[in-house]
Amino acid sequence: MVQSLTKPVTFAQFIDWYPETGVRYELHNGVIVEMTPPIGDHEEIVGFLVEELVTEYRRLKLPYFIPKTAFVKPPEADSAYSPDVLLLNRSNLVNETFWKQGSTVSQAASIPLVIEVVSTNWRTDYLTKVNDFEVIGIPEYWIVDYLALGGRRFIGNPKQPTISIYSLIEGEYQVNQFRSDDKIISPTFPDLSLTAEDIFRAGITIS
Repeated sequence: MVQSLTKPVTFAQFIDWYPETGVRYELHNGVIVEMTPPIGDHEEIVGFLVEELVTEYRRLKLPYFIPKTAFVKPPEADSAYSPDVLLLNRSNLVNETFWKQGSTVSQAASIPLVIEVVSTNWRTDYLTKVNDFEVIGIPEYWIVDYLALGGRRFIGNPKQPTISIYSLIEGEYQVNQFRSDDKIISPTFPDLSLTAEDIFRAGITIS
């Protein structure tokens, strides 16, 4: 489970406090939250997605990169999220106030795509982050729910592994969902050749 520290802090205090221990933390409305260490399947899916995206943006010669650790800060909120996969537009980082000192971005022009691979704190991915990423104006947000942990109102009944892709259209997110052999449709990378099952099976070793 996600464990929370109790003292409310500002975003600036969070950045100053952040320890170099290898433990991941996020800031949720002033509350420092220690993130549960991910399991192996989770990390293999993250690694697979990073490889696929890097291959695609290099092919397209786009000025993108994926940092090891960086934060997304919603406007006017003491929150800072560290997504599983954060695609950044290098050319806009010069406009980011907190980038040099805090590895933090807050402008939609810096963030073409965010991906979260769902773990036990699924409510944060489906509720809080959807809202905050929409407010920022992030064009595309994936929720990869490979264990079907999300609530039935998000992934249907019966629950099954689902990838939800939120696309910003006229300032609001619209969601498309992909399961099994459905081909992933990404507005950012329309030529990406992946099915939902390709992603779900990323952690399975084939002998």
